[in-house]
Amino acid sequence: MDYRSRIRSVREDRDFTQEQIGALLHKSQQGYNHIETGRAELKIDDLIVLCEFYDLSADYLIGLTDVPKSYRPDSDR
Repeated sequence: MDYRSRIRSVREDRDFTQEQIGALLHKSQQGYNHIETGRAELKIDDLIVLCEFYDLSADYLIGLTDVPKSYRPDSDR
């Protein structure tokens, strides 16, 4: 799964709108939509915010693993 599909899936599974996540990243809904649809790239600073917000590792969010783990190394999750 590519990272665009993954971040969309996580957002939808947790019942957040593009507008809500856009606001979290200090972007408009359209700006965030451009990330999910491939018209814009996900910046590393935004990836870090998403990892913290969703409590998921960057490896999971960018599709390097299919095992959802916490971004915190000491977490039991």
